[in-house]
Amino acid sequence: MIVVVACDGDMWNGPDQGRRLAELRTSASILGADKAVHLGYADSGHGPVLFEDPPDRIRFARADIEAAAGKLAALLVDEQADLLLGYDSQGGYGHRDHVRVHQVGGRAAELAGVRVVEATVPRELVARVGRPLRLLRLLSRHRFDEMRGYGTPDSAITHRVDVRRYAALKRAALMVHRTQVSGRGVGSWLFRVLVGLPLPMFRVVFGTEWFAEPGGRTGGLVTHDPAPGLRRSD
Repeated sequence: MIVVVACDGDMWNGPDQGRRLAELRTSASILGADKAVHLGYADSGHGPVLFEDPPDRIRFARADIEAAAGKLAALLVDEQADLLLGYDSQGGYGHRDHVRVHQVGGRAAELAGVRVVEATVPRELVARVGRPLRLLRLLSRHRFDEMRGYGTPDSAITHRVDVRRYAALKRAALMVHRTQVSGRGVGSWLFRVLVGLPLPMFRVVFGTEWFAEPGGRTGGLVTHDPAPGLRRSD
């Protein structure tokens, strides 16, 4: 299993450049990935303004879909992958880079002849959880009318994977993203609260992962399960 990321998480070149990518690689290792590969693009940010590109990289939202898909398809072929996990068409919560991942991943799967399945959440669940979070001002950058369009309708979700037995690994993998955990914004505060939940509570909150496969196929995703972590052929 390999993890491929389009962006390095850095909005601007600075003293901490490369830190988030290093955290990602540590996180991937905890989950049992053989390696993590960066396609070379810069983060595009989430908000109304798409900033100019850094001097040495293109923001992923401006990336040519065919060029980026070609890079990813070459990796899929080299790794002899048979399954690609990507984002749904909303990019989860509308992040422009996540939407681009959906577009690039779908095209790369076509080029490489690989099955693609999209990570998502039930749209109905987003609506139920989003309203109180909005009232508590924990999701102030997201309008509720926008949030109602996030994720995928429950009727279109094809896979529900019980990952409760891997809760400790999942939490450990999240906690090494220190840049996000230690930030000063509301999002970082919420992230700290979630990864700091007692393990039994974390297991309940994050014990299910949802996927939607174009075409409605429902075949199993897990191909083998070596200790210590869950691994998929993605």
